[in-house]
Amino acid sequence: MNAPSDISMKTDDVLLVELEVFRQEHRDLDTAITAMVERGTGDQLTIRRLKKKKLRLKDMISMIEDRLTPDIIA
Repeated sequence: MNAPSDISMKTDDVLLVELEVFRQEHRDLDTAITAMVERGTGDQLTIRRLKKKKLRLKDMISMIEDRLTPDIIA
C-alpha cells in the first residue's frame, strides 16, 4: 500500500481508481490468508501481518468511500 493516507488533495477520479485497486488487493489478501490457513503453510506471524495489512486496506477503502459519498442531511 503505497498511497499516502491523506486523500484530501486527490481528485475523485484518482480515488475511484485507488478504491478499486485497494478492493482487489483486499480480496487477494483474503484469498491468500484463507489458503494459508486451510493448507497450514503459513506461520502465525505471517498470517497476522497479512490480516493487519488487510485491516489497513479496509480502513483506506472506508475513508475513500466516505470521501466519495456525499453527506445527506435529512
